[in-house]
This record gives sequence, C-alpha cells and structure tokens, in this order.
Amino acid sequence: MTLLRRFFVVAFWAALIFAFVMAVLPKPPALPGEPGDKVQHIIAFVVLTGLARLAYPRARALILLLAFALFGALIELTQMLPALGRTAALDDWLADAVATIVVLAVLDPARHLLARRKRSAPEHMVDKAGEVAEAG
Repeated sequence: MTLLRRFFVVAFWAALIFAFVMAVLPKPPALPGEPGDKVQHIIAFVVLTGLARLAYPRARALILLLAFALFGALIELTQMLPALGRTAALDDWLADAVATIVVLAVLDPARHLLARRKRSAPEHMVDKAGEVAEAG
C-alpha cells in the first residue's frame, strides 16, 4: 500500500469517527455559516464517500452504497436514544444515501475513464538521439 493510500485510509476512518461523534453529540457545536441539518448530512457523506473511494479503490460501488446506507441508518437509530436529546429523521437518512449515490455516480465513471486512458496510452521511448518516439 502506497503512502498516499495509507493517508486516505487514515483520513477516511478519522472522518467516519468524527461524523458519528458529531451526529450523536447532544449539543453539537455550531459550524461556520450555520449550514442546515440536510446540508451537514450531504457534506459529511460526500466527504466520506470520496475518501472511501480513494482509500479503497477496488471496493465495489454497491458495497460502498450499502455500507454508507447502513452507517446513516446507525446514526439515525442512535439519535433515537432519549439520553441524547436528538431526533432521528428518515429524510436525513435519504440525504445520506443520495449524497453517496451522487458521488459514486460521478467518481466511478471518471475512474474507469482514466484507467482506460492509462491502459490505451502509447508508451514512449527515447531513441539514441534523445528524442521521444512512440513504441510499437
């Protein structure tokens, strides 16, 4: 595993833990600009999905979607605990799932396109005169 990929793995797990803690705090701190609840959900799941895709590039999109749908459901179920003083909402969970779907719908085709271009790009060689020539 490359150093960059390790960074993304650590960043993903740190962001996941941070998102869960912020979601279940009885009184979470106010964020700059005071974005609404749905905006916070969307931002969190856009970041988490992007980091997951970078940390685990071989993971199937459906697996990531299911994992984040379950994570969003876990957050909402945890918010039902009376001691937290939070409120669970189905539309929060839907915002989480839709954000994940949108990110995967944008990133996955882009990843496949880049991979295809990389595979089909001609290799270059340097000839004896120092000029770049296409191989093959």
